Amino acid sequence: MSNQIDKINFLNLKSCDPEEVVSRTGCRFDKIGEQYFVTIWGHKYCVDLKNHEVRSEESGLKTYQEYLHLFILYYLMKSKNIPPSGEWVSEKDIPGGAAFFRGPHTIPTDWITGWFGDNIDFFKTESEKSGGIPIELADAAFLFRITPTLPVAVLYWQGDEDFPSEAKLLFDRTIEQHLPLDIIYALAVEICHTLGK
Repeated sequence: MSNQIDKINFLNLKSCDPEEVVSRTGCRFDKIGEQYFVTIWGHKYCVDLKNHEVRSEESGLKTYQEYLHLFILYYLMKSKNIPPSGEWVSEKDIPGGAAFFRGPHTIPTDWITGWFGDNIDFFKTESEKSGGIPIELADAAFLFRITPTLPVAVLYWQGDEDFPSEAKLLFDRTIEQHLPLDIIYALAVEICHTLGK
């Protein structure tokens, strides 16, 4: 078991009704192995309740301090089967977000700008490789379907001699119904880490 993820999270998920979890998320449950199988951001993961472990079913996938694994556990436990609203909001627009997403919980979009700099074409290419769908926002922006009910948009403004490049994450308005603030933060960090290498 990872030191980053408390065993209680696995026990809480184990106490959930598997049929209800499968119904909400579309995942698959192996009753004998006590394992959930779920696709997140186009990649397959196994949540092993016996061994208190979340692992990728594909080689080479890494998560930032296992933040994505924590997100997966909460997604299976708490998310609702409701469609996205189509309305984008910033982290500060989520109830409680203005106070939470600051200081140590500031979303590290500087990881993204630090990697791409003023090369917006590089940002576009890498976003498409990560499954991004172009949308008409900022100088370039992409929608990422983390799950069918949890899209996230990454916006990019190309810098010039007066202003540095800037990146921003936007969430569907419904995310507040799926996840608590700290898990939204964990997801945001993972997105910044994945795009910012």
